[in-house]
Amino acid sequence: MKLTVRVRLTLLYTVLFAAGGAIVVAIIYGLVAASLTGDDVAMKMPAQFENECKAVLKGAPEPEPGMRDKCEQAFNEGVVTGVRTQRAETLDNLLRYSVTTLAVVTVLSAAAGWLVAGRVLRPLHRITAAARAATEDNLASRVALGGPRDELRQLADTFDAMLDRLEAAFTGQRRFIANASHELRTPLTVMRATVDVVLAKPAPARDELIRMAEDVRSAVGQAEALIEALLTLARTDAGLAVRETVDLATCVEDVLDGTDVGDRRLHLSLDPAVTAGDPVLLERLAANLVDNAVRHNVDGGDIWITTAAGAALTVANTGPVIGPVDAAGLFRPFHRHTRTGADGFGLGLAIVASIATVHGGHASAEPNPGGGLRVTVRLPHGGTAGPS
Repeated sequence: MKLTVRVRLTLLYTVLFAAGGAIVVAIIYGLVAASLTGDDVAMKMPAQFENECKAVLKGAPEPEPGMRDKCEQAFNEGVVTGVRTQRAETLDNLLRYSVTTLAVVTVLSAAAGWLVAGRVLRPLHRITAAARAATEDNLASRVALGGPRDELRQLADTFDAMLDRLEAAFTGQRRFIANASHELRTPLTVMRATVDVVLAKPAPARDELIRMAEDVRSAVGQAEALIEALLTLARTDAGLAVRETVDLATCVEDVLDGTDVGDRRLHLSLDPAVTAGDPVLLERLAANLVDNAVRHNVDGGDIWITTAAGAALTVANTGPVIGPVDAAGLFRPFHRHTRTGADGFGLGLAIVASIATVHGGHASAEPNPGGGLRVTVRLPHGGTAGPS
């Protein structure tokens, strides 16, 4: 049978109290026993004997020879015997009363320990109740423990903070699944409608079939892009599986080699910016930033791309005017700014923020004064820069 924590704490209090009380009783008994010796009394007997013996022999006309010595010996033996008897009785009474008192106080201390242990463990019961009440659908229960900031208060606050993170994670997950389902429903609806329209005709023409195939292919490409973005987010949430030395300047150059910026003007300042991480994810980060700068821009606009020592990457572009609050919300999944008027799923900057976080860095966005956006990603510096 396993004892509960409350029982174990009570037993621990009781044993410690009993052990401490036994030590105190033993020390007091030893000190009293050492002080109650018959030596001091025996040394004082001759002086006392003279007065007592004179009183005894006062009425005798002629004391017998050696009577004085006998009287002294008898008196001395009687006094010493009395002292020893009194000493033994005193020590016996002291031991009996001490043991009885210790036993009674130990029982009382066990009862007090039971009450104190229950009071000490009360916050743990509240934490247990909050943990049992917490489910995937109900994470609103909190411990909210008051009182002094001791170890139990810190445990309760840590548990509440964990519930806050879990609630935010589950809420974000449900919102993410709902948004992903909505976004995937759009291309699927387009494909079904296109196929149904063509199949409803008894003899569709070749041009109609070609247009249907083109529409279906476009919708498939849209769904594929969304699925790829979702897989990238899932990959970053799972953590880094690869960690290599990567130069962000090289990533930007590789991305620009395969990107059509149209009539946008590029302004590059690519200094070595070395970090450690997954090369594929970091190249995807740079690609999303460049694609965002090209997509959400104006005709003939500008794009500024800067990499600097300390693993910093900044991409700025011209475009519609964006407020500071709207700029901060662009990192949320499926969040699209209404003024940009560009197509997309609203996952580009969310993926950028997720990749930056999994690499131990962070991403920030601020609006340009004349319109457009400036996104800065800072990652931990690491490794040695290679040739750019």
